[in-house]
Amino acid sequence: MRLLLFLISCILVQSLSYAQEDFLAKQYFTDGDYEKAVVFYEKLVEKNPRRTDYAEGLVACYQQLELYEDAEIFLLQKIKDTYAFPTFFIELGYNYTLQDQAERATTYYDQAIQKIEENPNFGYSVGYRFQKYALLEYAIKAYTRAMALKPDLNYDFQLARIYGEQGNIEAMYQSYLNLIWEGRTSRANVLRNIDDFISEDPSDANNVLLRKVLLKNAQESPDILWNELLSWLFVQQKQYNSAFSQEKAIFKRTNEASEDRLENLGHIALEDNDLENAVSIFEYLAENSADPNSKLNAQLNLIDIELKNPTDRVLDQVEKKFQDLVATYGNESRTLQLQIAYANFLTFKREQPEPAIAILKESLELPMGRTITAYVKLALGDILVYDQKFNQALIYFTQVQKSLKNDVLGQNARFKVAQTSFYKGDFDWALTQLKVLRGSTSQLIANDAMQLSLLISDNSLEDSTQTALKKYARADLLAYQNKNEEAIEELEDILQNHKGEKIEDEALLRQAQLLEAQKDYESARFNYQKIVEFYADGILADDAHFALGELYRNILEEPEKAKSHYEKIIYNYQDSYYFPQARKNFRRLRGDAIN
Repeated sequence: MRLLLFLISCILVQSLSYAQEDFLAKQYFTDGDYEKAVVFYEKLVEKNPRRTDYAEGLVACYQQLELYEDAEIFLLQKIKDTYAFPTFFIELGYNYTLQDQAERATTYYDQAIQKIEENPNFGYSVGYRFQKYALLEYAIKAYTRAMALKPDLNYDFQLARIYGEQGNIEAMYQSYLNLIWEGRTSRANVLRNIDDFISEDPSDANNVLLRKVLLKNAQESPDILWNELLSWLFVQQKQYNSAFSQEKAIFKRTNEASEDRLENLGHIALEDNDLENAVSIFEYLAENSADPNSKLNAQLNLIDIELKNPTDRVLDQVEKKFQDLVATYGNESRTLQLQIAYANFLTFKREQPEPAIAILKESLELPMGRTITAYVKLALGDILVYDQKFNQALIYFTQVQKSLKNDVLGQNARFKVAQTSFYKGDFDWALTQLKVLRGSTSQLIANDAMQLSLLISDNSLEDSTQTALKKYARADLLAYQNKNEEAIEELEDILQNHKGEKIEDEALLRQAQLLEAQKDYESARFNYQKIVEFYADGILADDAHFALGELYRNILEEPEKAKSHYEKIIYNYQDSYYFPQARKNFRRLRGDAIN
């Protein structure tokens, strides 16, 4: 037993000694103290001759100390071993490269490649080592030869990276596409990498190359994958009509199993204000979808597009369409989106909340799950707020909040409770709700909660009567009711009669947003500019800078001024909610490729 304990203690001491030497060798090397590092690596190599990492560490020390002859002697000894690891041939070759002996280096690089012929599994270690020393052509040889000898191996990801470094974009694209075609990695992962090389410009050389490679693959191996990737490219280029052509081809070849893709494309076009293509896509779905729900969604999206220009004639036409849809689909659990859309139309476009309330109360009698019930109750609550039936609205919002406490819908309901309390002048209760929401999992809700909370608290401290705050709440409610002109006048009253008070920048911002909605862009710009000039240190400065950037970029067509405002956010408001989008828009205006 004593002998056993003695042996165990000896082994432990030896292990601790190795661990200490290993640590010191690496630490000295990292610190650039190669003379000390080499001493420890020599000891480690002597004690562990089979450890390649110690051998490579020793060679690296010799080379840093320009002891090339010592490295050569050591490596020549290593490659004599019948089972010599192939990377030692690369190390020896690189040792000659450092001495400008190219021919001798090539000899050993070629021998490393030859090792792959004997065992294709060496492909990765050899290719990776060549990459480490920027010997990219040799790395390509190593990876491609290993894959040719053993088709189960796949180094397309490594090859794609190398081709990208070389500027061989076409070969890089093909390597990435091979990965998708063979199912080696997720499509999203590959497209993220390709994104770095393309832009929104269809005539960009890299975009043209990708389209060429995709078409070539489609000709050689007809498959909907290539249609899907072409559609993706066209979307990046904002060529929604071309993307639509690809999606129609997919739709026909998949027996209508790809309706979601068409619907998503329609929403992308709509979000980008390409109404013509959005209409074409939704009309196609409405005419060709075999799924009643998809057909209904398409028809509702077409109605939303019509309502972007709500003349009296359009409103009459839309109301007739809603009535026809209700006659066709009825009031059922599976078509609740129709009831909600019709109720919102009657309320916010026709100013008829009473029939809208009746529709949604009837819908609540239908059998449905907890989440769907929450959607209907939120919609009903919104209409009750419009009708200034605040207490009834609060009942529905509170029910949703309690039913879905940890869900975003529940958090949204809590925000609506706060907002409704704000409209009715119950500022204390609104603040109580908003304090909870400032930690919301939804960044948008958290941001809105913080802004409303600060609005109430800042203006309650300054004015105990809360006169200006009550006026602002009234203006905000008018805006909610689509009574923009009245809201603008109410805010003007604040700006005229409460000058110098904290609420002034809030009133300027809200009025500017409403002026923009009224297409009075010059007046909106004036308000935003006042905020950035006189309230640069205030909490709304980043809102104003972003709004100015969007106004100059999208409406006034002054990209340089837009860049200036985005840049202000990037450098001065890095914790802003708008920071990611401002950076993206700034880079786009500068001409960078955007992911």
